[in-house]
Amino acid sequence: MFLLMAATGLSASLLAQEKQHDADALAKALSNPVAALISVPFQYNYDATYGDNGERNTLNVQPVVPVSISEDWNLISRTILPIIEQHDVVPGRNQFGLGDTVQSVFFSPKAPTASGLIWGVGPAAMIPTGTDDLGADTWAIGPTFVVLKQDGPWTYGSLVNHLADVGGSRRVDISATFFQPFVSRSLGKGQTLAFNFESTYDWHAGQWTVPANLTYSKVSKIGSQMVSYTGGVRGYLEGPAGHPDWGIRLAITLLYPR
Repeated sequence: MFLLMAATGLSASLLAQEKQHDADALAKALSNPVAALISVPFQYNYDATYGDNGERNTLNVQPVVPVSISEDWNLISRTILPIIEQHDVVPGRNQFGLGDTVQSVFFSPKAPTASGLIWGVGPAAMIPTGTDDLGADTWAIGPTFVVLKQDGPWTYGSLVNHLADVGGSRRVDISATFFQPFVSRSLGKGQTLAFNFESTYDWHAGQWTVPANLTYSKVSKIGSQMVSYTGGVRGYLEGPAGHPDWGIRLAITLLYPR
């Protein structure tokens, strides 16, 4: 009886360690924008205050789908489709609808370089899906690039793209560079603390918009479904006249490990 209880306890302990290891591995993969992990984040952002009292609610649907295209290379599709509700961002107007979709495709080696660098490069496009004057009414294309390193519990790197308009009615002219340096630290048990700047430079206006995000996330389960929960805060360090001052970020990410 004692041996049975000991064996049962050991089995439970090993299972708990395996689940923790799986959660830590998934948390690490989520810190890598070009990881071979299918994920579907639903990212909610609240931003205030635009002008005197304007506010915006944005739900970004952001599926990430990696595809093996050879023995050594992956193709990673990253999509961002925003659903927006805003009040008095445009003074006197309440608006609800879709924003423009940003689609990126990265070609990335499956193995890091000899120095441990992970990288991906490819095209990016802005698709004019915006409604209710929430989009630019133009197509935009350009290059995108990501480079990072994962060293023990740390992940650090940067994601960059540049988009320039190429067609459409051009309600807004687009020539913008997105620069996102990021750093995160695994805390164990599927937990991660992350910090980034989601900086955009508008070449037409000669203006930076620089929100800084601090987030905490944890990998967990809903039944048999692996998920990651995220919560965080944002402060705007720079932006055009009337830009928001602060924001909140909440997200749930569905995970489909292979």
